[in-house]
Amino acid sequence: MSDDKKPKKPSRQQVFTLLVQIGRKDGDGLPDKATGAALMCFASGIDEAEAVRETVAILKQADTNPLDVTGYGTLAEREEEGHEIDDEERALMQRALDENSVIIAQMTPFFD
Repeated sequence: MSDDKKPKKPSRQQVFTLLVQIGRKDGDGLPDKATGAALMCFASGIDEAEAVRETVAILKQADTNPLDVTGYGTLAEREEEGHEIDDEERALMQRALDENSVIIAQMTPFFD
C-alpha cells in the first residue's frame, strides 16, 4: 500500500442557526412549571434541511419534544441581513463546524 495521501477535499459542511421550540415530555429537564422552551442551536450540515434533521434527531434522543424549527441561515446569510453576531456566538458556530455537531447556545423556558 502507498502512503500517498490524497489532498483533503474542502468540507461542504456549513453551520446553520436554528430556533427550536420544544414541548413538555417526561424527563426533559425543563423547570417544573415550564410549558416548553425555545432552544437557539448552531448545527452543521451540507444544507439547512440536513442541519434541521440532525438537530431534531439529537433533541429526541435527549428526551425532548421538538415541535417547530425556524432556520435563520448561515453566518454569511445572517451577516447579510444585518444580524449582530458576537465573538462568543462565532466561537460556538466554529465549534459546531469543527465537531460536525449541534450546539445548544441558549435555552429559554416558557411559562404561562
